[in-house]
Amino acid sequence: MVLPGKIEIRSVGSARLPLPRVALGCGSFGGLGSQTRLFGHGLDDQQADALMDAAWELGITHFDTADAYGGGRSERAIGRWIRSRGVRPTLTTKTFNPMQEGADRGLAPERIARQLPLSLERLGVQSVELYLAHDYDPEVPLRDSLGALAELAADGVIGAYGVSSFDGHQLRAALAAGAPAAVQNNYSLLHRDDEADVLPVCARHGLAYLVYSPLSGGWLTGRYRRGQAYPPDSRMATFPRPYEPLVTAGTFSALERLEAFAAGRGATMAGVALAWLLGDERVTQIVVGPGRAEHLAPVAEALDRPLSAAERAEVSGIFDRQ
Repeated sequence: MVLPGKIEIRSVGSARLPLPRVALGCGSFGGLGSQTRLFGHGLDDQQADALMDAAWELGITHFDTADAYGGGRSERAIGRWIRSRGVRPTLTTKTFNPMQEGADRGLAPERIARQLPLSLERLGVQSVELYLAHDYDPEVPLRDSLGALAELAADGVIGAYGVSSFDGHQLRAALAAGAPAAVQNNYSLLHRDDEADVLPVCARHGLAYLVYSPLSGGWLTGRYRRGQAYPPDSRMATFPRPYEPLVTAGTFSALERLEAFAAGRGATMAGVALAWLLGDERVTQIVVGPGRAEHLAPVAEALDRPLSAAERAEVSGIFDRQ
């Protein structure tokens, strides 16, 4: 069991923002991410409380959410938990997606100025450590959006700001338009596009690199098997579109090799996949979003049993051949 204080904290970027290497992703609280059709689904209040309790006990003290997760339900769940437990995790929240069907979206400065106070109210806090533009908005000049975020930082209601789901070109444009401290993108053994461009940009400019979907929606846990139906409560059953490109013979072959590697090590596939990420010095933080408290076990495994450089190279090679 990983004890509080054991999870390394790194201070990265011009803002010297301290970030633990593991954060709890709260996108399943009251919904499934920002999908408006699934608001009100996901984890209920009792389940969310149990997951936050387990994460805190494990030593995970940074929670990651967004205003649109569950249509605000995720932030409210965290705020309720903070009040009831009398503890204060450090926080990341985000804005871009609509809060309800048909509502406005995007990164217009006036929308950013309106959304953050509502997030703070739901969370029950005076400020958040990190505020992210949840996606790229082609309708609003980056200089305007990042200027609005910089004003919030100057006012002290956010510690630092950054961006999410930006490709290399968009990230370079953001750096030219403002001073983001971090980028949070999809990265895992099954999604390595950022290695070509985004990660080098982060290294050059000293940006914190944060990872969401480190287990590719359950694909790296062994949950999906060649020739078998998807479990009814899985991401592939409820929201398959982002993961449909993974449904190939090559993916299943790579996963079978990963399973054999993990078994030979007396480990789990998920634990190995997370250890592979934590073994990358370019990765500042991974955001894990388990559905139940017991799903945190691979996090403890990855922290307690890091991969050697040779093991990490072997795992990379499995997916290089995908």
